Amino acid sequence: MNYGALEAGGTKMVVAIGDENGRILEQQSIPTTTPDETMPKIIEYFKGKEIRTLGVACFGPIDLNKSSKTYGYITSTPKTAWKNFNIVGCLKDALRIPVGFDTDVNGSILGEITYGCAKGLTDAIYLTIGTGIGGGVMSNGRLLHGMLHPELGHIRIGKRADDKGSSVCPFHDDCLEGLASGVSIEKRWGKKGVELKDNEEVWELEADYIATALVNYCLTLSPQKIILGGGVMHQEQLFPLIRNKFRDKMAGYIQTKELENLDEYIVPASLHDDQGIMGAVKIAIDADK
Repeated sequence: MNYGALEAGGTKMVVAIGDENGRILEQQSIPTTTPDETMPKIIEYFKGKEIRTLGVACFGPIDLNKSSKTYGYITSTPKTAWKNFNIVGCLKDALRIPVGFDTDVNGSILGEITYGCAKGLTDAIYLTIGTGIGGGVMSNGRLLHGMLHPELGHIRIGKRADDKGSSVCPFHDDCLEGLASGVSIEKRWGKKGVELKDNEEVWELEADYIATALVNYCLTLSPQKIILGGGVMHQEQLFPLIRNKFRDKMAGYIQTKELENLDEYIVPASLHDDQGIMGAVKIAIDADK
């Protein structure tokens, strides 16, 4: 059986066909421009593929409340062309198949829980740190939604006194995304992160902000594993820095078997950057019920 998968991002839309085991059979990337330009290309890709259902893991904020009049919409996104766009309705009308829907980062944690390094766990967090910062949460074996869905990138972490930069978030002056996203790094230091690999000062500050956030997630959500993905986390020197700072900030307050080995607790994404699209396949599989 074949399933359709769409990982809808602000820069690109990844479309794919997967099987019931989550294996990606084919995929391609479509630039994210406007709904009028992008959606016909997505629909054309899936037509004739004989997929049973489609899973959509989408940038947000989105409406996940099935009793809401705007369920399936991209809502108050800063990507103005997509604001209040009914992406699920558009796909259902065109393809006439069931469509499963969740956030892009929930798709990523679902991919890791189902096929990756968090397999067998009931509680885990996936945090993507790139152009922006977002997170997906699996809690007690279920994706966490709540009133809307978690916005882990916008927790307030406080700006460090020696940080000469400024927040790039238009809403908050001290949130994680505003201070630690890839855009923030470039604005603060005048270069992209890939050009700053050997600058220890850059990554010490970055690790400090990320570790502060991870301590807060650990204390509030009690995950069994924290997975870090996204372009910034391709700077692998960050992982030992983050783990050391996490240990210092936790200060021994929580003592569990998971925290005894931070190399296995705070880990990189394990699915070669396909965790999102593989999660979208699982969303499609779950919609086929």
